[in-house]
Amino acid sequence: MKVVSILPADTYVVVNKTILQENDSKILTMLYQPIIGITAVSLYLTLCLDLDKNEFMSDEESHHHLMTNMRMKLEDIIVAREKLEAIGLLKTYYKKSEEVNNYIYEIFSPLSASEIFSHPILNIVLYNNVGKKEYERLVSRFKVPRINYSNYDDITRSFEDVFDSVSGSMFENALKDIKSSHKLNINVENEFDFELLDSLLPTGLLNKRAFTRDVKNLIQNLSFVYNIDVEPMKNLIINSVNEKHNIDKTLLRKNARNYYQFEHNGKLPSLIYRKQPEYLRSPEGRDSKRAKMIYTFETITPYNFLKSKYNGAEPTSRDLNMLESLMNDLELKPAVVNVLIDYVMRINNKKLTKNFVEAIAGQWKRLNIETAEDAMIQAEKESKKKFNTKTYKTHKKEEVLVPDWFNKDIKKTESTIEEEREVKDMLKDFM
Repeated sequence: MKVVSILPADTYVVVNKTILQENDSKILTMLYQPIIGITAVSLYLTLCLDLDKNEFMSDEESHHHLMTNMRMKLEDIIVAREKLEAIGLLKTYYKKSEEVNNYIYEIFSPLSASEIFSHPILNIVLYNNVGKKEYERLVSRFKVPRINYSNYDDITRSFEDVFDSVSGSMFENALKDIKSSHKLNINVENEFDFELLDSLLPTGLLNKRAFTRDVKNLIQNLSFVYNIDVEPMKNLIINSVNEKHNIDKTLLRKNARNYYQFEHNGKLPSLIYRKQPEYLRSPEGRDSKRAKMIYTFETITPYNFLKSKYNGAEPTSRDLNMLESLMNDLELKPAVVNVLIDYVMRINNKKLTKNFVEAIAGQWKRLNIETAEDAMIQAEKESKKKFNTKTYKTHKKEEVLVPDWFNKDIKKTESTIEEEREVKDMLKDFM
């Protein structure tokens, strides 16, 4: 994916790729907002309002216009835009120019309520984010009432009963440009090894056409949201085969959910903003050992970083809950969480003690630390304070455990061959 820098002076136009219905605003507020947050929904509605003068394409505006109207920083607008892109409400196009760059924002319709409640990812995340009671209230809000038709006769006329066919070419029009409702699918780039899965399944269990596009898409989505590898997925599929030797999609969803809840003490997964936002990353090109560690903190998800500390094994539910709390409740940036995990585990004998982690996290939040580099600098300061206190009390130097990136010159020192080898060893779990 191409990474571009955006400035307030850069321009954009909004292109309407769909027909926005009156019910869409209710779906956005009640079903999308608990998943992507109020800022992303507000950006979507603001872009829609730009279409008021011309419902197909807006006038050209600057991003400063968005910042002024929404009373928000540009970096917060970028994060909100990325969430809209990820959830299928927006597509973004970019053109570089000499003076200001140009963007096109294509607006797409939200999914219907029935599509959201049956979606393998959105349905689970919505349930987890709002809780059982509110989820049931939402379902009942969008339920169609059941009517007893048993005492009624269907007297509806068919088309041919009312109309006659007319010959001629007067209605032959190019229909491709006629406006219609369009929705984007959520694009989960989760590489699931279907060839390995097929080789592990017992011969004759499934018919040759069992892995349709819909089934593969469901397996990929379930693998992503429940973090299920090929081996456990094989077992779930074996238990989800119907009498026609096809995969029962409803049963597979249920089995995947039950499997996750069994492994995580009855809890369901939620989604978090996964990697450090581009606008909070350090410039690339620096070649010191410290710079490479910063790059790692910025480009690895906290889940994968924590998993590497477990040597590739699944982290405990306790540590995962703590990780989710740091990102959802305290809203720490992903790279900051990675530095925090690395720092605490190195100075605390590989232990993530909840109170200790939360004390540091709370301090970093109050200090408004948002980048990996600032988090590393703050960790260095705290470690030096403790070291100086110990030295003053004992009147002798004591060995203090600190991360390898402490006190490394990021600007001038380039990696030696030995350091290059060491960094590769440190980063091998992330490749």
